[in-house]
Amino acid sequence: IEYITSSYFNKKEDTRFSSSVGKFVGFTEQGVKIAANWNKDASYLSAMKALKEVYCLHNVQNWYNNM
Repeated sequence: IEYITSSYFNKKEDTRFSSSVGKFVGFTEQGVKIAANWNKDASYLSAMKALKEVYCLHNVQNWYNNM
């Protein structure tokens, strides 16, 4: 299971956080700057990594039971 969240501007993906990578990755010039700033914040990165357990792992059994 992987948690992914992305931010877009003008239909272009600027940044993406992937729980597999464990950090933000920028895809545009502005996105690289934003990702670098977010990656410097250890508490924000920890919170994003925790979302895999909070959101994905918490709900996975419910999703599989309802299929």
